[in-house]
Order: sequence, then structure tokens, then C-alpha cells
Amino acid sequence: MESIDVPRAIAAATSVAASLDLSAHDAIALHHSNRLALRLTPCDVLARVAPAEHGAAPFEVELAQRLAEVGCPTGLLEPRVAPRVHLRDGFTVTLWTYYEPVTPHTSPLDYATALEQLHARMRQADVPSPRFTDRITEAEDVVADPYLSPALADADRAFLSSRLAGLRRAIEDRGATEQLLHGEPHPGNVLGTENGPLFIDLETCCRGPVEFDLAHVAEAVCAHYPNVDRGLLDDCRQLVLAMVAAWRWERGDRLPNGRRWGEESLRSLRQGPPWPTLDTVARRLDGPENAPKAT
Repeated sequence: MESIDVPRAIAAATSVAASLDLSAHDAIALHHSNRLALRLTPCDVLARVAPAEHGAAPFEVELAQRLAEVGCPTGLLEPRVAPRVHLRDGFTVTLWTYYEPVTPHTSPLDYATALEQLHARMRQADVPSPRFTDRITEAEDVVADPYLSPALADADRAFLSSRLAGLRRAIEDRGATEQLLHGEPHPGNVLGTENGPLFIDLETCCRGPVEFDLAHVAEAVCAHYPNVDRGLLDDCRQLVLAMVAAWRWERGDRLPNGRRWGEESLRSLRQGPPWPTLDTVARRLDGPENAPKAT
């Protein structure tokens, strides 16, 4: 993903807000990776801005509406304007409810309860969505193409390619029940609010076994989630490590400390079980407080 022109992106977001009679005299950058998240004030709206070619915004807006209808604990679109994707100066802009954080961390029990509720409500939402294997294919494409991952050593390229393919087969061969998932419910995509934990960043939603979602969270959270297939969870944890490794070596990756994440993920895969969770890898690196987005 190429670098976002932040001043232009901010101008696009504030222009969209102004056209909808939302006062946006200031913009505070909250997150910047493949998209830019901005808090617009004084209207207090969360704007998500991405290059138009990113293409995920329409899916995310439609999905957010469907999930809200069935009561999923997810972030809501901004209720003062129509739910839609705005195209401005080569960017897509979507507007969301801004939630003031009330606690720095969500307890493992509350986290697991909210994730279980999310999965239960998602089973009621009939939404066409990609399968988790599409995410594997995206990672495989990065690994297979030296142009997309020029700094990845040949031996690491072969290792990651083999591991991704093997884990795809192993997980599919288990024949687990699949359903709509968040796709990346790690702590960076969970907000502690006065209404409890809410899941955000819906662009990664896909169909797969619930253990695929659980592979993104801490072991303490998994311990409170009922009826987990531990063997499948281990396979999914390996898969998440392999996908994170692939994306951290991608040309133009913007995750802070991304190259070290790629190196540590590869090292963990080669070292073998027990497979570390993303929060464990983060502690090893003394990196960002939240686990990384895989995309």
C-alpha cells in the first residue's frame, strides 16, 4: 500500500463533512496504516479515509448496516448523515460514530463475552462475504512475487509459501463449521466504551471457523470463550503468524516496527510450538501496545 498524502486526505474528509453540514474545523489523526482514521471536531465524527483503489469501503458500509440491524457489538456509522461512501479527490471517505475511550484495556472476560456475542449475532446476518482462504491467497501472492516483497530472502520466501499452503490444507481438512467472522478482532480493533467493548474495522470480515478470529486474541481471552477446538486454534495461530509475516514484508508496508514484526513472526514459526499469540509477539518486540493489523 502506497503512502497516503495526509494533508490531501484530511482536506478530503473535512470537505465531505462540510458538504453534509457537519462542522469540521480540525482533524486529529488517530491511526495511519492502509487507511487514515481522523477525529473531526467540533462535530465529533470519525472519518475513515483511503485511496479510492483500496476498494473496501462499500463492503464495510453495507456490512456495518446489516450488523447494526442484528445488534452486533460493533462501531456504528454516523447517524446524522446517510450511510454511504463519499469519493473526493481520489479518496474514499466514510463517516462513523466517534466513541470516547473510557478504559485503557478491556478485561479478558469482557473481551471474550463481547466476541462470543459478536459471533452469535453475526450468525443472524445474511451477508455475502469472502472466505478466510481469500486472505491466505492474498498473503501467498505477496510471498510469491519478489516485486511485492523485494526484501524477503529466498529461503524465507520458500518457507512461508510452504507453510501458508500447508496450513490452508490442514485447516480445511478439519471440516469445521464456518460462519461470518470479524477477521481481525485483535485489541487494536476493540474499543472500550461506556456501552462495553465494540469491534471496529469491519473491512476484514470473512467466513471461517471461529478459531480463526480467536487466533488474533490473547490466550486469556480464549480461556473464557466456550467450546474452543484447541487443535484448530493452534493451526489458526500459525496461519495468523504466517500471514502477518507475509504482509510485514510487503513493499510499502506502513506498520510501525513492521520489519521486526516480519522477522519475529518468521522466527516464531521456525521455532515451533507453543505458538505465540500476537500480544506475546508484541511484548517480545516491546512494540506497539496493540497487536498489528494483518492487512
